[in-house]
Amino acid sequence: MSSNHGVAYIKPGVVDIQEIDYPKLALGNRKCEHGVILKIVSTNICGSDQHMVRGRTTAPSGLILGHEITGLVIEAGRDVEFIKVGDLVSVPFNIACGRCRNCKAGQTGICLNVNPSRPGAAYGYVDMGGWVGGQAEYVLVPYADFNLLKFPDKDRAMAKIKDLTLLSDIFPTGFHGAVTAGVGPGSVVYVAGAGPVGLACAASCHLLGAAVVIVGDMIPERLAQAKSFGCETIDLRQKTPIEEAIAAIVGEPEVDSFVDCVGFEAHGHGAHAHDEQPATVLNTAMAVTRAGGAIGIPGLYVTGDPGAKDEAAKVGSLSIRIGLGWAKSHSFHTGQCPVMKYHRQLMNAILHEKIQIAKAVNVEIIRLNDAPKGYKDFDKGAAKKFVIDPHGMIAN
Repeated sequence: MSSNHGVAYIKPGVVDIQEIDYPKLALGNRKCEHGVILKIVSTNICGSDQHMVRGRTTAPSGLILGHEITGLVIEAGRDVEFIKVGDLVSVPFNIACGRCRNCKAGQTGICLNVNPSRPGAAYGYVDMGGWVGGQAEYVLVPYADFNLLKFPDKDRAMAKIKDLTLLSDIFPTGFHGAVTAGVGPGSVVYVAGAGPVGLACAASCHLLGAAVVIVGDMIPERLAQAKSFGCETIDLRQKTPIEEAIAAIVGEPEVDSFVDCVGFEAHGHGAHAHDEQPATVLNTAMAVTRAGGAIGIPGLYVTGDPGAKDEAAKVGSLSIRIGLGWAKSHSFHTGQCPVMKYHRQLMNAILHEKIQIAKAVNVEIIRLNDAPKGYKDFDKGAAKKFVIDPHGMIAN
């Protein structure tokens, strides 16, 4: 049997490469005949992982991280009919049974059967069902026929793997944020945050036909990355009010659509740029989105944040000005992206050269042993998306 190694969360600020169990086609004491074992081709570091590594969740020590997985099927249970050994597949970060009421309605981010504590599950994530993460060499994927997206041509897919690896999470998540914010041809959009999801969202806004995409952040390198593919930018360290900065770009102090790609670790603007203000993005969204506009919120908000500055925020209770949003008839959409709703279409957009998403988010390939450094660099605000190549299968 092959050995297996994975990236383990140890304590705040510390991850380590550890030897872990080789996956079996089993769930507890029963066989997992609907599952497959993957040899991982690529597995990405996500900003959501970083929340755990910073100690901002209740993640337990020893958790094997990683929910952004692309892999090669090397073993399949007897009930797997349509996915075959040798297939190259993308794994949605949502784990979904395909059988429950929500899955049948396409709401795969809130499957009712794969997490005993709450709707929705994910690999290697706190409170998401205890599934082993995929920042490793091998991983178990359940309900394979339902969950997995098979790439139609392996050689063609490997030539585009730096783009296709992003189908497991950040590309669909950014796209979902744009769709739920009502982005379409001619839209004026504000994207809060120029991390990988924010950059993927901005690129998705262009794909959807937006006229102007404005990206706000405090890290110059990330703003430069957004500019590199045609975005307008706002440096939130400056003291200029956001409304004025928007007006300087589009002639009026409001936008049609707003996408929050920051979440609960948000900071204030200008003179308050170093102060954590977890509700600031949501309140800004209501202030600058036009009456009747929509706000997409793919940025993560948690129910347990031990590192929060006040007791209310520790349980996810934030002071948001909901009266303003109500008065302006805003639409709000929150929660995990249902990846399967989008990943096939976005795969086609990649394969047919409609978008260069790896270039937009600045993918950098690293080896599994380099993951701890990748986490540290990402935490410092590197304008990169770190993609782990555990077996050296990705060409430079």
